Amino acid sequence: MRIGNSLYWLFQVIGWGSFAAINVFFAIFFEKMGDAESRRLVLTRLGIFVLLGIVFTHLMRAVIIQLNTLQKTIEKQVAQFFFISIAFSLITATLYMQACESLGLLNDGEKNFVDRPLLLILSGAFYFFINIVIWNLIYFIYHYVTKSRKQQLDTLRLESLVKELELKTIKAHINPHFIFNSLNSIRALVDENPERARRAITELSNILRSSMQSDKSEQAPMEKELDIVKDYLALENMRFEDRLKIEYEVDEDTLDLPVPPMMLQTLVENAIKHGISKQIKGGVVRVISVLKNNFHELSVQNTGLLNSQVNGSGFGLSSTTNRLNLLYGNKAKFEIRQATPELVEARVLIPFTADH
Repeated sequence: MRIGNSLYWLFQVIGWGSFAAINVFFAIFFEKMGDAESRRLVLTRLGIFVLLGIVFTHLMRAVIIQLNTLQKTIEKQVAQFFFISIAFSLITATLYMQACESLGLLNDGEKNFVDRPLLLILSGAFYFFINIVIWNLIYFIYHYVTKSRKQQLDTLRLESLVKELELKTIKAHINPHFIFNSLNSIRALVDENPERARRAITELSNILRSSMQSDKSEQAPMEKELDIVKDYLALENMRFEDRLKIEYEVDEDTLDLPVPPMMLQTLVENAIKHGISKQIKGGVVRVISVLKNNFHELSVQNTGLLNSQVNGSGFGLSSTTNRLNLLYGNKAKFEIRQATPELVEARVLIPFTADH
């Protein structure tokens, strides 16, 4: 913030300083400063103009920030910049003309409008309007370029993170313990329940395919992610048997909503690894997907205690936070908490709009 303010004031000084220097140059060139009285008139009026320009463009900037103008659509930005420019031009011109009149600095043309103050103000307002519009254009272009560069940087960071996630997801999913446990469970079912064994092979195949596919998309439909999670939990259910209870509370309206790929899978794996596997009697894993207060609320609850489950430096939690920040900025939220004395909840809030 301090760096941004310093740069802003540097631009203010350079901009208005250049304006003053140009006016002095033309005053000398057109011989408007031939005697002491002329110099006093020109320099005093210029000093008042520049002082009011600095003060009121700074106040105008505060209004633009307060109205959040730069975050609105381009049409609304143009309209607000136009009306703000007119308003501040009239206010500044009024003060400027009053100051010039009280100090005896009006030129011959302006003295003719002394009895008609509205015309006197409008004569000064036009000059202020031109300068304020130029100031606003520079301000708008600077922030537009800055915002575009930040978006490009965020896109590059997201692409880099997606590639990193792909490698880590493959490693996390295709690990010897998971495959060993799944294959052992399938082998036990081959003679006992061939139909269930075939389904288990299909589930394992789906998970491996989802892990290894080189999809670079930043988002995927919730329904697709839920199918992957169901296959994963079905296989884990073979391992934990009665120790694992699976529940789904999924609003059908959320199935078409986009979510970061494999994020739900990461939360479920975290629930199994740090929650259920550490409970002697096992427990429940509950997957919830609902719409609340313009947010897509996606949460995974599991039996366990928070202290034994949170690992801030772990891949699952840190990657979830990083991806949400890159995709949605500060509009998305992620938290892991002790929802009840028996249940830990990892909850993600993704901003929702009617057009997704």
